[in-house]
Amino acid sequence: MHSVVPVILCGGSGTRLWPLSRAGFPKQFLALTGEESLFQQAALRAQALADADIQLSDLLLVMHEDHRFLARDQLDELRVGGNGAHFLLEPMARNTAPALTLAAMQALEHGEDPILVVAPADQTVGCQEVFIDALRRSIREAATGAIVILGIPPERAETGYGYIRRGGEANAHGAYTVVQFAEKPDAVTAQSYVDSGDYAWNSGLFVLSASLWLEALEAFRPDILHAVQRAWDQRTIDVPFIRPDKNCFMDVPSDSVDYAVMEHCPNSAFPIRMIPLQAKWNDLGAWDAVYLANEADGQGNVTQGDTLLMDTSDTLVHATHRLVSTVGVNHLIVVETPDAVLVVDRSKSQQVKQVVAALQQQKREEHNLHRKVHRPWGWYDSIDEGERFKVKRIQVKPKASLSLQMHYHRAEHWIVVQGTAEVTCGEKTFLLHENQSTYIPQGEVHRLANPGTIPLEIIEVQSGGYLGEDDIVRFGDVYGRQ
Repeated sequence: MHSVVPVILCGGSGTRLWPLSRAGFPKQFLALTGEESLFQQAALRAQALADADIQLSDLLLVMHEDHRFLARDQLDELRVGGNGAHFLLEPMARNTAPALTLAAMQALEHGEDPILVVAPADQTVGCQEVFIDALRRSIREAATGAIVILGIPPERAETGYGYIRRGGEANAHGAYTVVQFAEKPDAVTAQSYVDSGDYAWNSGLFVLSASLWLEALEAFRPDILHAVQRAWDQRTIDVPFIRPDKNCFMDVPSDSVDYAVMEHCPNSAFPIRMIPLQAKWNDLGAWDAVYLANEADGQGNVTQGDTLLMDTSDTLVHATHRLVSTVGVNHLIVVETPDAVLVVDRSKSQQVKQVVAALQQQKREEHNLHRKVHRPWGWYDSIDEGERFKVKRIQVKPKASLSLQMHYHRAEHWIVVQGTAEVTCGEKTFLLHENQSTYIPQGEVHRLANPGTIPLEIIEVQSGGYLGEDDIVRFGDVYGRQ
């Protein structure tokens, strides 16, 4: 029986999928192909790996601390039986090699040495059965002591992916020896890779035992291993959240799994093999990849939301908030959100990250948060604002509450439009029902809670000289926020 721990790497900000993907709500938590988010799809695929000789343990999810409640809520939405999950929370991004090292250390906690099935949270797969079969064969191959990576037979001369060169004949599990890893090539080199038939795209999906990863990291990047070990030794646990020490983790070198270990493995003491994956895989790295991953109509158009296209071809239009119409255009990406609109030629979709970089440089909030912002207690939507006022629509989940807090620079008016609100204002605590309202003076300690069984919705009108989200002092918070 093979003991297997599925590991889902949930890092990354998906800047090339702006304005839908943002730092506060990155692409892995978006539903870009189907009803479930990419993260939810990855979790469902992981839970389908069990077989007669494969026993699954709890999911290990590695992510930035800021996304923990978003991931937990999306996992709860699946409402499927089976494994639970442990959340390994990185205080800052350090790329995939440290992330996998945290997962390996957690997997080894109970004295066993399970096989890790490692998958990014931001990919989509068209053929579930083929995908599961390839991963099960990879697990059996990894049980022989090998590192196994899944390679995608190239469909075109793609310059945005790394490549894997295979050699020899496939063994009983359909695995080939990996001869070489190749960086993202130029167009001519990419075409030569495709023509040779010896190369596959690097999927970022790999399978290996937890101890083997740590041994290989010790051999090739001991600085990463030892730095992560120091942070792990001083971790704190608040089930299901596990936090490596922040100060120690700051000293961890940032590097990817490929650069740190995988590219050094061919012709080394660490056997590395590749199993081809022909499962309509897509890593959705940019908007053109989203276009290719969805089914187009007779004019080659892919649409989402309220759209009206006339004399338009080979175009993706994604509308989230209002009607979007196009006339007489082709080969475009058009993405609409409540606070931003993107129009880009499909062939230039990789360059969207330059827009995000410019927004960051200008210190504009559109690079980080949507107008509608998710919080562990629910969400708020900033629907209007002026020089000295801001209007928000706020929804609080049943039995949830905001922190006990105070604002130095603003007062707030609350109007209940659905449900029942429990309001703490200074020394008083009272209930408000639909169509009732209250006033929170500037500088007053207050809390909003939902004691009911249906979502609470209020309209909040803020007024004051400064209305930034950082004007908040928390005195108590059930979610552990500062």
